[in-house]
Amino acid sequence: MTTDRISLSGLTVRGNHGVFDFERRDGQDFVIDAVLELDLAPAAASDDVADTVHYGELAERLAEVVGGEPVNLIETLAQRLADVCLADPRVRVATVTVHKPQAPIPLQFADVAVTVRRSRS
Repeated sequence: MTTDRISLSGLTVRGNHGVFDFERRDGQDFVIDAVLELDLAPAAASDDVADTVHYGELAERLAEVVGGEPVNLIETLAQRLADVCLADPRVRVATVTVHKPQAPIPLQFADVAVTVRRSRS
């Protein structure tokens, strides 16, 4: 079984997620990376975007979730984003990383991120 990948990295979307009231009120940027594992041979053979996951449409769906209903944890957000990726039946595995670079940590840090890997059962 061939496992090819489509990667979308650095999708930056403003969202109001977090456990603190000020995070939900003021919002912050979240950065999303998604890797989809699927067979790309049909798309390569047909040269037709209908035979693959349209990464532009995927980005829009992911952005809707990040910009939508607030959640407390980026773990929950990552799961919701993985569910979006797996909504396409061609996707066998989805790995989603949610970066929260402005997390409320009173120390200098580069990034906070959660990664989930979900596969079709």
